[in-house]
Amino acid sequence: MRWDLNENGIYLTLEKNEKDGTLRFLHFGAEPFKESDIINGTDEGFRLVEVNVPGYDRPSERMGNKYIVTAPGYKMQYVSHSDSRNEKGRKLEFVSFDQETGIRVTTHMQFFDGISIMQIWNVAENAGNEPQVLDMISTFNYTGVDKEGVSPWQEKMELRIPFNGWQQELNWRTFTLPELGLSQTMVDKKKMRSSRTIRISNAGNWSTKLYLPMGYLENKERGTSLFWQIEHNGSWNWEISDQNGHLYVTLCGPTEVDSHWSKTLQPGERFETVPAAVGVSAKGFDDSMGQLTLYRRKIRRKNQDNDTMPIIFNDYMNCLWGDPTTEKEFPLIDAAAETGCEYFVIDCGWYSPGYWWDNVGEWQESKERFPNGLKEVTDYIREKGMVPGVWLELEVMGICCEKAQRVPDEWFFIRHGRRVYDRSRFQLDFRNPEVIDHANEVIDRLVKEYGVGYIKMDYNIEPGIGTEYKADSFGDGLLQHERAYLKWLDDVFARYPDLVIENCSSGGQRMDYAMLKRYSIQSTSDQENYLNYASISANAPTGLTPEQAAVWSYPLLEGTTEEVVFNMVNAILLRVHQSGHLAQISPERRALVKEGLDYYKTIRADLREALPFWPIGLSHFGDEWSCLGLRRGNKIYMGVWRREGEHSARELKIPEAAGKKAAVRCAYPSYEGCAYSYAPAAGSLTVRMDMNTARLFEITLED
Repeated sequence: MRWDLNENGIYLTLEKNEKDGTLRFLHFGAEPFKESDIINGTDEGFRLVEVNVPGYDRPSERMGNKYIVTAPGYKMQYVSHSDSRNEKGRKLEFVSFDQETGIRVTTHMQFFDGISIMQIWNVAENAGNEPQVLDMISTFNYTGVDKEGVSPWQEKMELRIPFNGWQQELNWRTFTLPELGLSQTMVDKKKMRSSRTIRISNAGNWSTKLYLPMGYLENKERGTSLFWQIEHNGSWNWEISDQNGHLYVTLCGPTEVDSHWSKTLQPGERFETVPAAVGVSAKGFDDSMGQLTLYRRKIRRKNQDNDTMPIIFNDYMNCLWGDPTTEKEFPLIDAAAETGCEYFVIDCGWYSPGYWWDNVGEWQESKERFPNGLKEVTDYIREKGMVPGVWLELEVMGICCEKAQRVPDEWFFIRHGRRVYDRSRFQLDFRNPEVIDHANEVIDRLVKEYGVGYIKMDYNIEPGIGTEYKADSFGDGLLQHERAYLKWLDDVFARYPDLVIENCSSGGQRMDYAMLKRYSIQSTSDQENYLNYASISANAPTGLTPEQAAVWSYPLLEGTTEEVVFNMVNAILLRVHQSGHLAQISPERRALVKEGLDYYKTIRADLREALPFWPIGLSHFGDEWSCLGLRRGNKIYMGVWRREGEHSARELKIPEAAGKKAAVRCAYPSYEGCAYSYAPAAGSLTVRMDMNTARLFEITLED
């Protein structure tokens, strides 16, 4: 029995093996399936799901800690399937079962009309009579990703990995597999298996502190690609290695080996994996990111913020640095309103008279900072036509917070019988109803008493592998907490659908689509150097939609007009997080800020529907030239940055412009200050700019 499907350009083949009844996943790609591409048959690998239960033997084909040949994963037998449609698109469900353990798995495959991406997750059920412990279950498991083409996979396969880190977000790098230590081994012309893996993972609550939960694998010989994102706000991993002469890709949430997770399923109990999105393309990286952009817009919470894309002023970065007072805020509010900002956010420090890091947690206004109360300031913000906002770090309590001393340990993460510390804070456990009541009281008070319409929700600790309290494992406690936190967010937005909450974790340390399905806006970085920010800005649409990607623009107190322009170009094609001492910089420089914000307001209706492309490839820190393009219909916007280097000019390719006439202008700044020329035959724009400058171009293609 075989199922051959083609859904939105995804070719999919599954098979029931008639010899042993197992369910095999033979193909998932941008080209139709050819059975001859499978070189050694399907007796090994090609399992739809890998699921491991301790205490059961498995065959010897597995080497090392690979997430293959799991038991009972290697013998899960086909039971049934369903094929239906819903409001999103086609939905497939395949059920497999192992008699010995009683584990039944339902694999959910949700397709989206017009998008070459499938969302996938598994639900495991203990249908037996004895408790069973899960210590690993895959979300997506696919063998044979390399099988199209004739070249060895170490020659034709290329992997892009999105490194991430504080002030170094969205830092993609490209590798061959041998460069990462994975090569084919041959003995007597037979391809031998390896114990090596390429494993990219996260353990803990900062989901993107090392990498984004994404990957992009391209078959250079065939020009096809497989790409993915794991949609989870905690521990996750993906790995690539070899089995039976082919490469496999496995995507998982938490596991015992990588993140101290195991879960005991009592008879009748179920466990649902974290979901992932997996897509294919025959048009390269830019098309893949475009498909992800469409998909991300489809799955996120409908909200006004992503439709209107208002301009946010925040008083932190290269401005008040967490030291707000009434006296300091009033002139900033005036300047922000005059330049066209629409939200004004009072960042950290509003709740404490002095050093506040280790005493956060009660979120009461500081009368020392605001003698007439914080409401005087929020009322003034509204008088100036803006929506007031504040900073919170609601998931923690400082170790010197009085409330933290009054409440029981069960409010917090516990390991080895003690509260978990990180950076002088305790981690609150959102499974606890009293913690939920505390969080709701803070939100309700800020919204109802102060008229707050924007919350910058920060998160500056990493509490590690989880909590032991009421959990089967540390990782189980962490996963339960993370899902409880997401449920709490859903409830907040149900009460306050127009409240804008920014996802911030020391910048972009939780840039994942478990969070971004809910939050409308994401801090991309706390990068303090505007020249470095160019690379983060240029790469931002790989990790999230442009209209969710908040980028700082912070003219320096002492700076030049070109520094102001560079800051503005960093933000204008994404979401503007304006900051800087606008009340104190020169009128000429402040006018450039206003010009940039005014222009942004004329194009943001396009930006919310535009798709990204990269005329010279992704940006790396230290590159002389960087470029981000956004296109919607016949309109193209391009941010161009030049830092220090020896190449004063750069040609920028626009694929869909080849052979077309176009109207090209430097849209910002209005004084231009650069040279540029458009070549219709090649569809390219050549730009000549000084070092450490940036420009924004608008191109209108003629039909």
